[in-house]
Amino acid sequence: MKVEKDNVVSIVYELRAGSGEGEVVETLTAENPLTFLFGSGGLLPKFEENLSGLSSGDTFEFLLGSEDAYGPVMENAVVHVPKTVFEIEGKIDEELMKVGNMVPMMDAEGRRLNGKVIAVEGEAVKMDFNHPMAGTDLHFRGQVTGIRDATEEELAHGHVHHHGDGGCSSCGEGEECNGHC
Repeated sequence: MKVEKDNVVSIVYELRAGSGEGEVVETLTAENPLTFLFGSGGLLPKFEENLSGLSSGDTFEFLLGSEDAYGPVMENAVVHVPKTVFEIEGKIDEELMKVGNMVPMMDAEGRRLNGKVIAVEGEAVKMDFNHPMAGTDLHFRGQVTGIRDATEEELAHGHVHHHGDGGCSSCGEGEECNGHC
């Protein structure tokens, strides 16, 4: 079986920033592989393109330029937000505003995004909403460890289900998925 659309694929890899000699950013092992529905749009398109056609046991090594990964660092993604945004039950949460914290937020359209606190300046907090890997080339080295056909349920929901006693484990054991997990 080959890696192709609508297959559930498991891979292990080492991700390095910049090149094969760069800093190790992430390591996925056989005990905790990445298992995903190939072609569902959940991963970077160029990442999937580099895996397409491989078989279980095949190794891979490729570099994704930042333009094919998380894009360039965008200056307009660094913004000042009022401290009042960090208010919980009438009190500003100083712990949330610590430099270096990643804070889950929502934009004006209700989309979730994570911002990194980079400075506290008077009544404003300077935050960076760029992806942490923006502006970085990504070097992947790994192996395809498994391929199987997706179930009808996985295809309908657009992601892999890891069933235990039933239901979608992403939603909670035994619960119906409803496509949101």
